[in-house]
Amino acid sequence: MASLKNKRSLILLSILAFLLLLFLFPSWTPEIRDEKGNALPNSVASLEEITLGGIKQSILIRGMDRNNPVVLFLHGGPGYPQIAYARKYQQELEKDFVVVNWDQRGSGKSYHWNMTDEDLKVEKLVEDTAELTKYLQEKFNQPKIFIVGHSWGSLLATWTVQKYPDLFYAYIGVGQVANSPLGEQVSYQFAREEAQKQHNEPAIKELDSIGPPPYKNPRKDATLERKWVTAFGGSERKTHTYQDLIMGVLFAPEYTRLDGVRLAFGDSYSRNAILPQTQHTNLFETVPVWSVPVYLIMGRYDYMTPSAVAYSYYEKVVAPEKHFIWFEESAHFPHFEEEKKFHEVMLGIKKHILPGS
Repeated sequence: MASLKNKRSLILLSILAFLLLLFLFPSWTPEIRDEKGNALPNSVASLEEITLGGIKQSILIRGMDRNNPVVLFLHGGPGYPQIAYARKYQQELEKDFVVVNWDQRGSGKSYHWNMTDEDLKVEKLVEDTAELTKYLQEKFNQPKIFIVGHSWGSLLATWTVQKYPDLFYAYIGVGQVANSPLGEQVSYQFAREEAQKQHNEPAIKELDSIGPPPYKNPRKDATLERKWVTAFGGSERKTHTYQDLIMGVLFAPEYTRLDGVRLAFGDSYSRNAILPQTQHTNLFETVPVWSVPVYLIMGRYDYMTPSAVAYSYYEKVVAPEKHFIWFEESAHFPHFEEEKKFHEVMLGIKKHILPGS
């Protein structure tokens, strides 16, 4: 009997040790290697935790040549980071840029259990972005960097570039938010019309139950409406980033299981804290003029942040130069859905802004 007890205890301890290892095993990112498997001597592949605004936050830096220009990606959501799966879509970019992905404060690896709503004030995220930019400039001896903002990240990048234009070569907006109230109306109209076309009675019933925006229960109603936008192809058509994210959390070396738990908590917390601060955003009125070149990249089928609204904003923007690039096969994630074209566009921007690079 004692021997059986000892075996059970040993098995239990082994299971606990295994689970502890899964949760606490340190995260890392693979070296960048050539076709023969040799590490490239001037490459950079690092997963770092740095302090921004007094809060520890995680960044992933990868590039074949550390002397290439730096491009910083600001993820969407809020609370929908991409460190766990970024490598899947950015290997070509790593040839021509030092590519930086950042789990913003309150998101993914940068979520902390003691955070408050005060920590997630948009103004503090703007300052984090500027501080991170300066860190990257110093680290790679670059006078400026490129910044790409996706979805919610397009707002964060917009406000940062407006406040600190001298830090950036150009702004690249992907899935650009331009007028939140108008975008919500266009998004709902798309979902309702598609439901009618497809004779989808459950969709019609649910969408009619909340009615068009402004919603009585903004968070709950918007989530329901986005469910049908996604179902009708207005979010993704060639990718499944939620699945990529889950697979990344489970298998990518950049994330531990504990990071996955942080991501789950941070996703909900970030949205609850940040979205009320952005729900009335109207860049038509607040950001009509830019001091840097502006590139807007939009999927033809994007109804999460409707591309038609972004194009109307683009037409009114005043900037040193501006460009609107349609991605004809994409919805809300054109930089991933058409990754080859996105790389070509980014390479073109680099050559245009920095012709000698």
